[in-house]
Amino acid sequence: MERDYNLEKRKYVIGGAVIVIVLVYLIRLFTLQIMSDDYKKNADSNALLNKIQYPSRGGIYDRNGKLLVYNQPSYDITVVPNEIKDLDTLDFCKTLNITPEFLRKRFSEIKDRRINPGYSRYTNQVLMTQLSAEECGVFQEKLFKFPGFYIQRRSIRQYNYGSSAHVLGDIAEVSKADIANDDYYKRGDFIGKQGVEKSYETQLRGVKGVEILLRDARGRIQGKYMNGKYDKTPVPGKNLTLGIDIELQMLAERLMQNKIGSIVAIDPQTGEILCMVSTPTFDPRMMVGRQRGKNHLSLTRDSWKPLLNRSIMGVYPPGSTFKTSQALTFLQEGIINTHTQYPCYHGFVHAGLRVGCHSHPSPLSVIPSIETSCNSFFCWGLYHMMGNKRKYGSVQNAMSTWRDYMVSMGFGYKLGVDLPGEKRGMIPNAQYYDKNYRGSWNGLTIISIAIGQGEVSLTPLQIANLGATIANRGYYITPHVVKSVQGEPLDPIYEEKHYTKVQKEQYDIVVQGMRSAVLGGTCRGADIPGIEVCGKTGTAQNRGKDHSAFMGFAPMNNPKIAIVVYVENGGFGAVYGVPIGSLIMEKYLKGALSEASEAKAEIIQNKIIDYGTHQR
Repeated sequence: MERDYNLEKRKYVIGGAVIVIVLVYLIRLFTLQIMSDDYKKNADSNALLNKIQYPSRGGIYDRNGKLLVYNQPSYDITVVPNEIKDLDTLDFCKTLNITPEFLRKRFSEIKDRRINPGYSRYTNQVLMTQLSAEECGVFQEKLFKFPGFYIQRRSIRQYNYGSSAHVLGDIAEVSKADIANDDYYKRGDFIGKQGVEKSYETQLRGVKGVEILLRDARGRIQGKYMNGKYDKTPVPGKNLTLGIDIELQMLAERLMQNKIGSIVAIDPQTGEILCMVSTPTFDPRMMVGRQRGKNHLSLTRDSWKPLLNRSIMGVYPPGSTFKTSQALTFLQEGIINTHTQYPCYHGFVHAGLRVGCHSHPSPLSVIPSIETSCNSFFCWGLYHMMGNKRKYGSVQNAMSTWRDYMVSMGFGYKLGVDLPGEKRGMIPNAQYYDKNYRGSWNGLTIISIAIGQGEVSLTPLQIANLGATIANRGYYITPHVVKSVQGEPLDPIYEEKHYTKVQKEQYDIVVQGMRSAVLGGTCRGADIPGIEVCGKTGTAQNRGKDHSAFMGFAPMNNPKIAIVVYVENGGFGAVYGVPIGSLIMEKYLKGALSEASEAKAEIIQNKIIDYGTHQR
């Protein structure tokens, strides 16, 4: 009989198809039972309940041990979707004082894996956060009516003072990006968003624990699984002690009422920031509780930008405070010495170019030029440095040398303060001018940088650090807000001394000039009886009214505080910068203001600068 080859082939085809189908089922079963943990979660959820134990977040203290930030109990409502049975939506919403629309929206967000990547219907999901004890108490009484819902005890931040918002920062619910960046966090957790709450999040947050509870077939809690053998105790967060003096901080904020700008004070010997004020500011208590989102949106939309920390994010022309860095550079490079004198014809006048100056004796050497804040002296110094081809070969090389000095003083790059969002400012280089002037430029082209104008811009923190460097006669320690962390050493970068390219003897000359400015120059208003104060005013030009600035330190020998005051559109440095700086130094060094100084503080506090209604 003749064989049917088509039938023979069909046998192999059918056999192959059966094998493929079996393999598909085997792979699917392997995926469901081995690779996926859904079945395990389902089984575990019927017998066990993993209850997260949240650690208490570390407290925050000022340098004198005063408690600034602490924890207050709050409550979250969580839900295991798989356990919900016959939910009375109206009664549920009425109990929690929410709308059915809100409830539907929250369930939709919980189930959306794009928003909540860790979603599982067998595990606890956060429904509502930050309920008060009163709100939670009402829900607790009816909890038996809502199977699948649980109460989770948490804590929220509370503040003893309505101050230091930019330094302290705040916490908020984690975003999708936060969860993606660190698997420690789950939806509903909280994380530091600004200030030290963000930069020291790892230390403050502690470590979560877990309590494993055993359930019967009806889901009722029977006690701890294996008598708590596998429970993990939460580890509390570490406390922070700041360098901030809260009384000094509140005085500084008081003096800056109705003004835009910044105050930064540093202990030159340690780099610890004693106060950091940015105005307009806000009460940190606005960022607590269920109203946080609404308040944050309001602050975000405010045209005066109260959320902006101008101390580290605002970049300004330093004005005449910058002349101290120029004097140091010219002295070290041999462009000038203590006997060098330059004329001032009510300003710098050369080759058809004029940079104005106020009336004072002429010619002047370096110390009286700092005392009187002579523009002409420093313009001549820069002009001679940029034009010294015998020493530098070209204006580009001279510019590179100048920039190296500025960088060594902490300008042009971030200082590395332990707060998020620091800006670097601007210190131009030769390439910048080559590009903008097509290689054809000289000292006259860039003369404005000699007096802290033109392309130069610094943050108030960088100007304060310049004051600390001069106070230390040639070095600075990276400014930092946190003085110590409980149970661990401070980062070594906040202990290292950074030396500039200028030798100590040149700093001694500049210190003499700054002391003379207080004794009889532009900083006469900064004098404090019994304390040798050194200072330098700054009047920074801009598109509107000049900015008022002051940089100083005290005492002259063995300095304890270096400070910058920067008031936008405040006019001459002596108008706002000097008196505010003097009051801050007096408060810190003497512990309290004299009766006369308190009266002066009251006057400054009540002064209002009219900024108009334009957007900033």
